[in-house]
Amino acid sequence: MSSDAPAIADTAPPAGRLRECADCGLIQHLPPLPRGSVARCPRCNAVLRRRRVDPAGRALALALTGILLFAIALAEPFIDIHVRGIARFTTLLSGPIALEQVGFWPLALAVLATTIAVPLARLLALAYVLLGQQQARPPRHLYAVFRWVERLNPWSMAEVFLLGVFVAYTRLVDIAEVEVGAAVYALGALALATAAADSVLDPEAVWQGLESRGIPPRRPDGDHGHGIHDQIGPLAGCDGCGLVSRTVRFCPRCGGRRRLRKADSLARTWALMLAAAVLYVPANLLPVMQVVNFGHGEADTILSGVNALIQADMWPLAALVFFASITVPMLKLSGLTWLLVSIQFGARTRVRERTRLFRIVDAVGKWSMIDVFMISILTALVRVGLLASVNPGPGAIAFCGVVILTILAAGSFDPRLIWDAAGRNEA
Repeated sequence: MSSDAPAIADTAPPAGRLRECADCGLIQHLPPLPRGSVARCPRCNAVLRRRRVDPAGRALALALTGILLFAIALAEPFIDIHVRGIARFTTLLSGPIALEQVGFWPLALAVLATTIAVPLARLLALAYVLLGQQQARPPRHLYAVFRWVERLNPWSMAEVFLLGVFVAYTRLVDIAEVEVGAAVYALGALALATAAADSVLDPEAVWQGLESRGIPPRRPDGDHGHGIHDQIGPLAGCDGCGLVSRTVRFCPRCGGRRRLRKADSLARTWALMLAAAVLYVPANLLPVMQVVNFGHGEADTILSGVNALIQADMWPLAALVFFASITVPMLKLSGLTWLLVSIQFGARTRVRERTRLFRIVDAVGKWSMIDVFMISILTALVRVGLLASVNPGPGAIAFCGVVILTILAAGSFDPRLIWDAAGRNEA
């Protein structure tokens, strides 16, 4: 246990709790933590809990701030361009609308979901739970709502979209006069507010706060604690709230379905990863967008787009796009393959290194969406008749599919299987 800040008198319950490490499966006793301290797994060094000074108040204030910034970003102008006397004005919704108008509705749906729908839903859910738990009798469905706050995190990509805006801006300044609207600044502040809310939130404190009110959770099939659902089984942690218990089917604290390991983890991860590997070929060979100037079109693949940035002496930006669009997908595909193969062959060495690799693979996946967001922005902005236009290409759909499938593959993979195969966990 290490401390990130000076210890302050603790007001946590006097008794500690058992906790299962989500990365290695080690069940251990987690003592009461002073505020500002961090508890780590002694085996794999994963963070078990960060106890915050104000576990709910600051997160609530930042979540409400993020919702207000979202309203500003949706209402204010986004980016305006002027090309030879022709003006084009956009809002934050212009990208998905333009993609749908040119027939690329799957791409439009992905952009709309990851940049607007999911980030906004996650902030609303977080604020709803933090406000609801302050009531004398919180609604029972708060347990389910708070589980979704964590589940939606990989699909909330406002900060990635902001980088996509920056890349699109560098592609536009050479061909048009570009004016950045208030929505872009609101989006930047929103990304900061969301990151800050996540950093100050203490999920365990929220779960304990709901539990202390004595409101039983609503279980999926209407069972309220009778029959086979309360039979005794092996100790295991809940994937939703982390509580370690011996109940068979449902977590006694949050009501979520309780499993010793993620269901069919290896088979599902293999299937999703192989599908992503198949799409990775056309994603790199087919054009991701077509730029038309005065009636003449030029198709761009991911690599040719990187080359164009290099020729324009934008080396840092070219390195960013190459890393996000080429290196990250390859890292995820090769990394997950190694992890799956090592588990199925019962590898007993480098378990910590493999666990660390999974954390990296899981964390970097969504940053590959930079190219997809850039294409949506350019499609919305550069549509000025015969003078200039940008249209998405089939490679963009394939590449977006690769990103989505690799995120799903990382989500279905259970890193505890690395330690199970190495004989470190009891059956």
